[in-house]
Amino acid sequence: MEAEEIQKFDTVEELLAYLPLEERKLVAELRQLVFECLPFCSEKLSYNVPFYVGHTRICFIWPGSVPWGTVKQKGVQLGFCNGNLLQDDADYLEKGKRKQVFTKTFAQVNELDYDLIKVLLYEAGEVDGRLFAQKKEKSKIHRKI
Repeated sequence: MEAEEIQKFDTVEELLAYLPLEERKLVAELRQLVFECLPFCSEKLSYNVPFYVGHTRICFIWPGSVPWGTVKQKGVQLGFCNGNLLQDDADYLEKGKRKQVFTKTFAQVNELDYDLIKVLLYEAGEVDGRLFAQKKEKSKIHRKI
């Protein structure tokens, strides 16, 4: 039996057209939140899903219809590339066995906690700025040596 061919997307619009309706709705809502909270970031397809980049990769939206390697999931994940640096006192994010990237999986739009997601996105933007400033500072130190 042949392995299932993985769909490749050139644009986010192609990805959206491919998704089942419920996933498309979730991705649209999450994209809107990301652009509202992180207006400085750019959207880039990587691993066949949208990633949001400031100075570093900040977050991503991973629909279940797009395989994660050999893993197939249900719902849509909002992932934070530096989730380990976020304040998550409510333990909202799913950590699994990962040390850095934390996610939250949604099956339907009514599961979105808009206020909490916004807090996490704003903080992720601040983390991006701090990481960039630290990298810039290290670069200055190395140039002086």
